[in-house]
Formats: sequence, C-alpha cells, structure tokens
Amino acid sequence: MPINIPVHLPAKQILESENIFVMDETRAFKQDIRPLNIVILNLMPKKIQTETQLLRMLGNSPLQVYFTFLIPSTHTPKNTSREHLDEFYTTFESIRHKKFDGMIITGAPIEHLPFEEVSYWKELQDILDWSKTNVTSTLHICWGAQAGLYHHYGIEKIKLPEKKFGVFEHLVKEKKERLVRGFDEVYYVPHSRHTDINTEQLKNTPNLKVLSMSEEAGVCLIVSDDDKQVFLTGHPEYDTDTLMQEYERDLLKHDTVQKPVHYFIEDGDTLVPVNRWKAHATLLFMNWLNYYVYQETPYVWE
Repeated sequence: MPINIPVHLPAKQILESENIFVMDETRAFKQDIRPLNIVILNLMPKKIQTETQLLRMLGNSPLQVYFTFLIPSTHTPKNTSREHLDEFYTTFESIRHKKFDGMIITGAPIEHLPFEEVSYWKELQDILDWSKTNVTSTLHICWGAQAGLYHHYGIEKIKLPEKKFGVFEHLVKEKKERLVRGFDEVYYVPHSRHTDINTEQLKNTPNLKVLSMSEEAGVCLIVSDDDKQVFLTGHPEYDTDTLMQEYERDLLKHDTVQKPVHYFIEDGDTLVPVNRWKAHATLLFMNWLNYYVYQETPYVWE
C-alpha cells in the first residue's frame, strides 16, 4: 500500500531511498479512494526508528494507508525531541471519538515493572478498552502483547531466568489461519525481552489461538477467535542491526552481556548480523493489514 505520511516525517526520506512506495498528503488528496486509517501507539524510546520500521512493514501495496501516531499524555518521552512529538503525534483524548481500521501497540522497555506501576497504565487500559469498539483489529507487539493479554484476559507475565535475546526458529501450528497464509512451516523472529507470558494461563484461556511457537523462545503469535486482537511476542519489524545496537548499548552498561543467539556470523574478528526474518515479517504485516483490517473493516463506520 502506498503509505500516506507527512512530508517532513524523517521516515519518508529513508523509505523512499529503499524504494518503498510512499506518498505525501498533497498527492493522496487527489486520489478518490478511502484510505485505511491506522493508529500507532508508539511506546518505544527511539520513536523515529520505530516509525520507520513499522512504516516499512506496511508499505508497497495497492491501497492508501493513513497513519496517526499516538503517545500517552501521562508520560513524557526522553529520547525524542519535543518538536518531533508536537508535529507528528497526538494523544488519546484527541482521537477517542474516532474510529480506526487498525491499531498497532508497540513494545516498551519496562518489563521489570508490574503493569500497575507503569506511569501510563491507567491510560493504556482506557485505550485497550476503547480499541474493542473503535478499532477493527489491533496488533500488539512484545511488551504491548503482554500488556494486552494481561488486560483483556488476565494472563500474567513471568520473569525469565535470563534475557531472551536473539533470532529464533518458529513452527507454524495453525497453517490454515489467514495471518500465517503463505508462511513456510518454519520461520524466524527476533526476540529481545526479560519476561514471558504465563503459558499455563494461556492454555486455560478460551477464545485465543496459538498460531506459532518456538522451542527456545516460546509462544510467538496469538489471535483472538474474532480476529480483533493479535498478540506478537517478538520483534519481526526490527532492522538487521537493531539487536546489534541493543547488544552494544548493554555492553556499555555492564562488563559481561549475553550475546544475541543465532544472529551473528563471524567474519574474522568481526561479528556480522544476518537478517533471516525480513520476508516473513513483511508477509505477516501484509496478511494482518489485508485479512484482518481491509477485508473486515466497514467502508463507512457507523
């Protein structure tokens, strides 16, 4: 889909250099079609990086997609300029009267905190409740998936003995589901997290389907029976070097740091990351956008 993004959004120039089909508002206005409206609740610290990653995943298809970027009003981001936030982001109070075809809730580096101690938890709960009636389908990523499963179904997160960090092999369990249509039986997903979901509680929760999982990384992809809630425990949107950046960041903080597994090849004394997840990541986002959003959303919201 040609993604309709603001002219001055930093991601626009990056995506155009990669031959991702983007258009700005002036060109989009001339096309007589109703765009899909997607709201992205961006909770990641490096907001520009996350914007670019998600827009890349949702580009290059035949329909228009218009994005609204959302941040909690009860939290002040520290790693993104105020000018960028003021120009490209809005708050929940400004959009709660609207309907959206799809929603993405990103991860957040706050796994060490109980959900109730997160500064914007109450606001996030309001957004999650609102999404059930005002959004056709919501895609939750990493911590966003843990938060959604906890709020909607009471499934708790559990602390892992060590960080789940690397690129892991996953097996498709429900091959006929639309979200994994076209997938190989085995595919790869990056993970970077200190917590996991309680799988025993998940097994005992009706109305949820596990679509894929990994022997090393656990459950990866979960969908509600009505397809309105999608939960993704990994980070398929990550760039090739994102885990490398996190590894180098952690090295600056600690003397010994776990190296991401199944991620590097050795080229002499140099560690070189290898991307083995890009094709399936693109297919996952396209399937969600097509089958769970476009095919299901009404042309005119009542």
